[in-house]
Amino acid sequence: MMKKKIAIVSPNKNIYSESFIEAHKNFLIGEKHYLYGDLIPGFSDLKGSLKQYYFRNNSKEKIAKLLPVFIYNRIIKPKKEIDYLRFYLKNERIKSVLAEYGTTGAKIAAVCEELNIDLIVHFHGYDASKYEVLEANENAYRIMFNTAKTIIVVSDKMFEQIKGLGCPPKKIIKNTYGPRNEFFSIERTNVQKHFIGLGRFVDKKAPYYTILAFREVLKEHPEAKLTIGGDGPLLNSCRNLVRFLDMESSVLLPGVLLRENFIDLLTDSIAFVQHSIIAEDGDMEGTPVAILEASAAGLPVIATYHAGIPDVIEHGKHGFLVSEHDIESMAKYMNQLLDDIEMSKKMGSNARTNILENYTIERHIKVIQDLL
Repeated sequence: MMKKKIAIVSPNKNIYSESFIEAHKNFLIGEKHYLYGDLIPGFSDLKGSLKQYYFRNNSKEKIAKLLPVFIYNRIIKPKKEIDYLRFYLKNERIKSVLAEYGTTGAKIAAVCEELNIDLIVHFHGYDASKYEVLEANENAYRIMFNTAKTIIVVSDKMFEQIKGLGCPPKKIIKNTYGPRNEFFSIERTNVQKHFIGLGRFVDKKAPYYTILAFREVLKEHPEAKLTIGGDGPLLNSCRNLVRFLDMESSVLLPGVLLRENFIDLLTDSIAFVQHSIIAEDGDMEGTPVAILEASAAGLPVIATYHAGIPDVIEHGKHGFLVSEHDIESMAKYMNQLLDDIEMSKKMGSNARTNILENYTIERHIKVIQDLL
């Protein structure tokens, strides 16, 4: 039986923070073509440059190239990136497209409709919340909502955001991410007074708030440690903050963490911490994958009532949630777990059960597979 041809279209070839897209590439079944390079992709992981593919495979273009240059330039219209994409999708007989990010879907919706290709658009975060993105794509989103087969969101909050932008509710499917299965096998056998965080150092992650909360923790538990992995525009500022507050012996900001390093840190950490906020430009989380991974590993989570986080973390059962910008409460709950390691273990066990029963990667992939 011939495998159905699907194209996964994403702006980026590979970004360490986009583990959800990596999962789609690895686990979806079918003949997969990963197209990347911009909102209108310029490259295929199987065929290389779409522009070069066009000139290699378009018989009309080959014949036209035999014309004298001055005649060719007069009768052949210059091609655009969308033309190369259109030719690729048609020539490769792609049947379904999974567009990663609403902004990508908006750019390619017309081509998919023209070629009668099922378009599934997966929103992830900024594409549903950032003010300038919503303003720039207001009309394009409405057109896309009309032509796309399905719009996937990752949280209840995002469902309401997309509905508010004009998408018919019947087209919206909530499909929260799932952690890789290796996180369920982590054993917390030697829990230390160590907090772990992971994520890009950007405004919506507000890593400086986590650092400031931890400063209060050190007043009661001077032996405690904090590690926040990740990279981004706020990393150097946070390192300067740690240096200014004389916390360099207690706070480690190592930059990008490989998955195996993150897993090692999860084995002895007391909780996962993340103080997400709505950024000044409107940027918001979807549902942070690192929170799902830490929960699967059996760690309680201390985070904020933000975006999809309350969908997966119940306050007092799987960890603790605080209001955005409330570092005093965040510090209080960090101290509470440091004072009661058994509470950390119990909450972590509850969190793991919750993810195992409701948010596995198999469940997440099956929803998309069925749509494709």
